[in-house]
Amino acid sequence: AHLARLERSLGALGMVSPVTPEEIVRVQKALIARNGLDEGLVYLQITRGPAERDFAWPAEPKPTLVMFTQKKPITANPLVTHGLAVVTVTDLRWARRDLKTVGLLAASMAKQAALDAGADDAWMVEDGFVTEGSSNNACIVTGDGAVLVTDSRYAEQAPEQLEAAGCDAEVVIAGDPVSVGVKRFGSAAAVGLEAAVAWGEQRRWAAATTAELTPMAEVVEELRAVKDPAELARIEAAAAVADEALEEIRPRLRPGVSEIEIQRGIDDAIRARGATGPAYDTIVASGPNSARPHARPTGRELTPGDLLIIDAGAVVDGYRSDMTRTFVLGEPSAEAADMIELVTRAQAAGVAAVRPGAEAGAVDAACRSVIGEAGMGDAFVHGTGHGVGLDIHELPRVRSGSAAILRPGHVLTVEPGVYGEGRGGVRVEDSVAVTEDGCRSLTRHPKDPRV
Repeated sequence: AHLARLERSLGALGMVSPVTPEEIVRVQKALIARNGLDEGLVYLQITRGPAERDFAWPAEPKPTLVMFTQKKPITANPLVTHGLAVVTVTDLRWARRDLKTVGLLAASMAKQAALDAGADDAWMVEDGFVTEGSSNNACIVTGDGAVLVTDSRYAEQAPEQLEAAGCDAEVVIAGDPVSVGVKRFGSAAAVGLEAAVAWGEQRRWAAATTAELTPMAEVVEELRAVKDPAELARIEAAAAVADEALEEIRPRLRPGVSEIEIQRGIDDAIRARGATGPAYDTIVASGPNSARPHARPTGRELTPGDLLIIDAGAVVDGYRSDMTRTFVLGEPSAEAADMIELVTRAQAAGVAAVRPGAEAGAVDAACRSVIGEAGMGDAFVHGTGHGVGLDIHELPRVRSGSAAILRPGHVLTVEPGVYGEGRGGVRVEDSVAVTEDGCRSLTRHPKDPRV
């Protein structure tokens, strides 16, 4: 199956393998033996030139087929945090600070997806998909490669980030990405604009070029949806930070403490553990505020019997985690206890439905059926989940009717909830990674609600 996928990928890129399938199998076995693995995974990567990898043969002729092993599973290995870069102890080849989109664009998008969409190998991706923490940038990709256009504020930062990510892209310092792009596109008949390009920018492109503007909906997002082991390690590290931060703040969940104080305590604990910061605005919603799924923390102080929703995540090396737990201060009312039991049971059913080959809508249906059978279907007012990665909301969408097929490497949330004015709300959420035979939870804070 691996060799068949490799051949399909090579064909899509217009490349020919530099070695025979028999040689690939021989090297796979040699790499597993070299690393002393009883069980292992072998990753195949096509690159257009030399790279600092564990080469099994010389870098020429191009393209180079790179093969290396990683003990399975990667996230079971001890992790060491160097700044914000997660490094596996057993294999430092994964020590890379990659926001991988640019490399994927040049290798995959410009060659295959552009043709499928009717564009002539000309691409632009606007704002937010290239460098973490940077703004006012655009990535212009043609059949010849990628160009990152940014302003003088990032003249030093942008090349450093691209080099650290292993992205072979030219950096152009200019205030107007459109003029640079028009020059690079030359006589292209069609230009693909990623869906995030704002309407005003689209009009500027339309005025500057005679090429047909072709919308490219969710192409980048689809490429980012399946995470590689290095990305999974970062997300799991972010999840561990959030787990620990919530554990630290849990003893402070007492009457008289305000929602804002709790939020600040969680955010401080996340940063104290080496993360960039919270993955989103941490939600702390108590009592009547818990009836609002995305309530903003207020000065309201906790009182005995309150339902308390805490929705928190962390960012490690650009990658995010997402988790929600519901607590109750003291003895819960009978209604609150029933709501907590129901949502916890629905969430478990949703997690059990996560497996490769399943439709994302089936995960939503598993949660929704449990809550519906209890007569509270109308109180479940949002989708069951979403993908998580460089952004907090990514593909796949886990909602009613979603036909997205789950694949190993997808990371998604399972977060059913019920809400009602006058009685408060309950939500339980974990980030889970789809595996070859099911899924595993990346967030592990206990679900015991009593504090």
